[in-house]
Amino acid sequence: MKFLKIIRNIIIGILFVVFFAFAIGMTVLMLNVNDYGLTQFGDTTLLYLTENISSKNFKKGDLVLIEKPLFEEVKVGDELFVYRVARNGSVTVEVGIVGDIHEEDSAISYENGATFGEQLIIGHAGNKYEKIGSYLGIIQSQWGFLFIILVPCFLIFIYQLYALIVEIKYGKYEMRD
Repeated sequence: MKFLKIIRNIIIGILFVVFFAFAIGMTVLMLNVNDYGLTQFGDTTLLYLTENISSKNFKKGDLVLIEKPLFEEVKVGDELFVYRVARNGSVTVEVGIVGDIHEEDSAISYENGATFGEQLIIGHAGNKYEKIGSYLGIIQSQWGFLFIILVPCFLIFIYQLYALIVEIKYGKYEMRD
C-alpha cells in the first residue's frame, strides 16, 4: 500500500507541475498583449484567426506567427498583415499584397488601394499552425482564462488551506484512499 501512495503522489505532483507550467505560460502570453490586442514578443506577433480572411493561405482557427520586417525590406508583391483601426477604436487585422510603397510617408498601399502607415504594419507570415489558434483563442478569452486557470488555482488553494488546518488541528494529515 505504501508503494501505491508513493506512485499516486508522484502522479499528482506531475499533474500539478504541468498545470502550473501551463498557467504560467498562458499568463505570460496574456501579459505580452500589445496596444492592438495581439500577443507580441519583440518583432514576432501571434495571430489566431477567429474568422476566415481574404488570403487563401490561412483559415479560421490557424495560429500564425508574424515577423515584422524593417520598412526598407518591404517590397512590392509582399503579402503583409496590417492593423486597421476603425473610427470607434476597434481594431481588425487585414492581409493583402503590397501594390505600392510610399517611402516619403513611410506607408504602403495594398493592390486594392488601401494605405497603411509603417506603425500599422504587423509583418510577413512566418510559421502557421492549423487549428491551434482556436484553442489559444479560448484560453486567452476572459471566460476561458477564468475557468481553465483561475478556478482550478482557487480550488487547489482551498484544498491546501484545508490540509494545513487539518494538520495543525489534528496532527499529521493523511489522504484517505
